[in-house]
Amino acid sequence: MSNTSLSYRDAGVDIDAGDQLVENIKPFAKRTMRPEVLGGLGGFGALVEISKKYRNPVLVSGTDGVGTKLKLAFDWDKHDTVGIDLVAMSVNDILVQGAEPLFFLDYFACGKLDVARATDVIKGIAQGCEESGCALIGGETAEMPGMYPPGEYDLAGFAVGVVEKDRVINGRNITEGDVVLGLAGNGAHSNGYSLIRKIIERDNPDLDAEFDNGKTLRQAVIAPTRLYVKPILAALQQFTIKGMAHITGGGITENVPRILPQNTVAQIDAQSWPMPKLFQWLQQAGNVSAHEMYRTFNCGIGMVVVVSAEDAAAVQDFLTEQGETVYRLGEIRSRNGSEHQTQIA
Repeated sequence: MSNTSLSYRDAGVDIDAGDQLVENIKPFAKRTMRPEVLGGLGGFGALVEISKKYRNPVLVSGTDGVGTKLKLAFDWDKHDTVGIDLVAMSVNDILVQGAEPLFFLDYFACGKLDVARATDVIKGIAQGCEESGCALIGGETAEMPGMYPPGEYDLAGFAVGVVEKDRVINGRNITEGDVVLGLAGNGAHSNGYSLIRKIIERDNPDLDAEFDNGKTLRQAVIAPTRLYVKPILAALQQFTIKGMAHITGGGITENVPRILPQNTVAQIDAQSWPMPKLFQWLQQAGNVSAHEMYRTFNCGIGMVVVVSAEDAAAVQDFLTEQGETVYRLGEIRSRNGSEHQTQIA
């Protein structure tokens, strides 16, 4: 038995580094604060009251990660936008039920804490929260030697929002003749990256050559998920939105049916929006079928909104004024037997 005295640092955990990270991120978290938040970072738990503007509030929660897009962040040493992805995957999810995001918690796990890298990641998280009007009220930084390869980490996030009980959006009122609108995405967002990485590995493209409108392929692939919170919440103040689908894992074909009554189908015109160049390249380089594209990627549509036919033009105009690119994708029709509830043709 050795008489050498061991410390936690000798075992691979640097408490001082963790403390420094908390100090580094405080100013970024502070910018995300909302009046409902009681206290700041550093406590064992964070306290948030529900605004008095809600008469009969319902809490809506969501959790997610970034997936294998993180492998590209490691390989390309690009860490300042994956935090935006993390926030977007949760806040866009709870948004589809009409919820205003209140607060966000993150979980950052690594083998050895690199304070500068972790700061970049959490700055991105704070940016995503700020752009969503959502408070970053805390999180967990876990340094676990031996659990992760050097230079790698994992991320998870958890968002809570609130909506009036009588304004919860659940798709139950969607009927034949309603219009399907699509809000443009910002690339592949955070889904399909196992296939993207496989295509890049096999095709071996020049990632830094100009690819699309002055962007390189690398920039197009790593672009962060678009946040739809503020424009959608603004639209909800003026219009009735019957249903929304955040286009994540499962692509367009598998996410839209999650909001549809069983007797309906979303009939989508494949020519109603331009397939972005990134997805054209992925389809060609990977020899990916159209069916597989639509069920794996968002293919340029990050959020689907279903409204009545009489409201469609006004909602489209309003969201365009809010800075979104909006396409009229198709309409809701009656379902024939057990056919799939998203038909793209």
